[in-house]
Formats: sequence, C-alpha cells, structure tokens
Amino acid sequence: MRVTAAVLRDPKGAFMIEEIDLDDPGPGEIAVRIAGVGLCHTDLLPRVTPGMPLPIVCGHEGSGVVAAIGPGVTEVAVGDHVVMSFDSCGTCRSCVAERPAYCTTFFPRNLGGRRLDGTTSAKDAAGVDISSRWFGQSSFADHAVVEARNVVKVDAGLPLELLGPLGCGFQTGAGAVLNSLDVQPGSSIVVFGAGAVGLAAIMAARIAGADTIVAVDLNPERLESATKYGATQLVHGANDDVPRQLRRATKGADYTFDTTGVPAVIATAIDALNPLGVCGLVGAQRGDLAINPMQLAVGRTIKGIVEGDAVPRRFIPRLLEHWRRGEFPFDELIRTFPLTEINEAEHAVHHGSVIKPVLIP
Repeated sequence: MRVTAAVLRDPKGAFMIEEIDLDDPGPGEIAVRIAGVGLCHTDLLPRVTPGMPLPIVCGHEGSGVVAAIGPGVTEVAVGDHVVMSFDSCGTCRSCVAERPAYCTTFFPRNLGGRRLDGTTSAKDAAGVDISSRWFGQSSFADHAVVEARNVVKVDAGLPLELLGPLGCGFQTGAGAVLNSLDVQPGSSIVVFGAGAVGLAAIMAARIAGADTIVAVDLNPERLESATKYGATQLVHGANDDVPRQLRRATKGADYTFDTTGVPAVIATAIDALNPLGVCGLVGAQRGDLAINPMQLAVGRTIKGIVEGDAVPRRFIPRLLEHWRRGEFPFDELIRTFPLTEINEAEHAVHHGSVIKPVLIP
C-alpha cells in the first residue's frame, strides 16, 4: 500500500509528511485505515532516546476501520471499527494471567519501533526501511499494520475519530484509579498533574466514589478544568506550602497518583499518604528518586503502573459505557488537528495549550 505518514528522521527536526510503502498484513496482522490518532509525550520519546531506529513513524493511540486482514485473523473482519492499544505477546506468564501491560517483552514490542525480529512493514520512496511498529501500530499515518490481537472492536455508531486515546492515555489514568489502586468509595486521593492522564484519573476517582479528590498542577486553567471533572479541591503546585495544603485537605491521603515523573513531586506524593496509603506512579521518572526510609516504614506502598493494569478488550468498553452515561467525558479534553499539522500539535502539547491533540489523516 502507498500511504501518507508523519515520519521522524531527525530527533531535533520536524515530523515530515511523506508518501511511504506499507506491506500488506501478514499472519495475525490487520491493516487499519486510521480515523484519528492521539498525540502524547510518549510519542516524542524517539527525540530523546539514544539508539532509536530512525526514521520512524510514531503514534500509539489510533482508531480506525479494518481495511484488510492477514492469514489466520478471526477476531475482526474488514469494515469493523476498532481502537488500537498496546502490543503484548499473549503467551508469557503475565499475559496468560491477564496482565498484558506487564508482558515480558512489553518494552521491545512497544518502544523498539520494530518487530521483535527487527523487521518493519514500511519503506520510504528510496526503499529505505522505516520503523513502523511503535507500540505495535505506528498510527501517525492514514493506514497502519497491527497485530489483530491488540485491537478492540467498537460500535460503528461511536465517534471513531475520537476514540484512539482510550487505547493508552485515558486508559492509563482511569485504569490506575479503577484497577491498579482500586480506589474505594468514601476515600481520598491526590492526583499530581492535570493533563490527559491526570484528568482521566480524576474522572475515574469520581466514578469510584472517592469523597476527597485533590488536583495538583502548575497550570491554573487545567486546575479549573479539574473541578469540572470531579476534583473537590485544588492546589497550585508552585506554592511553598503544598505539603501542608495536602495534609489539611486529606489528613493523610488514602491514595496519591503521580503523572509528572518529577522526583520531587513523587516524594511529595509519598509523604502526603496516610500510614497505609498507596502511591501510584506512571510514565518514566525524570531522574533518580530518593526515598526517605521512614516514608515507607509506616506501611505505605509505592506502585509502578503500566497502562492502568488494563485488559483493553474489557476495559475500553467499560470506559465507553461510563462515557455514554456522562460519567467519563473524555471527548471534552480533545482538540483535533489535521495530520499535516502534527508539528503544530506537538507545539501545543509542549506549551500545555491543548490537553489531548488528536490528528485526523
């Protein structure tokens, strides 16, 4: 197939809109015509990750229509509407235990840019290989070739172009609260960071029945939006007395959830817990994390979380049901851009002017 894609060739350069050649789907694979794809900070990791096999097509929050199926595919058919989520093997101990986010090959499958054997599905106009398996999908394009087992079939009447972020960002935030932390009714939670993941967590905390939901961020506009989606109290992260404000709000939180990856913020999140509280961490931490042993000696737990501990084929339909009931209005966080404006969308992410950009091919 000849397709249009946003190709990153230089870590410091712009995404380039190019015509590339994409192989037909092989055994167990499908081709998806992309309706929309979210952009988040994870898609920018190839800019800062040494050894990334460039050129590469990123994009890991895609949704679209099945355009072709490879040999052996029975899960979906041509014409089905699907959301694409992260890649996993399906056979390791974690996958068999229905913990696919902790697949033993998760990192090479999702962050390596290529299949495990080093092959790729795409070439540029000069015949040079382009890495096309970012999170098993590389959906910054009008078509992607993905493993059939990693897509979730959805109803054709849904706004397909907006559903892609359910496959990662919104799934991560909501899943962290509903699955990983298992937030209980009447409890208290502090969410650090009011971006797409953090606001999804706040929505989920309201769904879970938490009484006290505290949002912490540096952006006043995002803090105000957190109130709309369930936050009961707001704390500006630049204040000198953040720990005191959190203690006043929660008297020791049952749960804290960090989306920033900033070590100093994580230390605050741990310290804000009550003696048996749990701190959930997502994303890559930005530097070494020093923990005072006394922070843990009283029974606190620190938990690393990947993809919200979700089984996408069960959890994405669950989120859509909450959306139908008006409890999880993720679509309100989205602003769409044409795929050709991907660099403008990246700029908006860096400056915090858009919570969740979605690119439309």
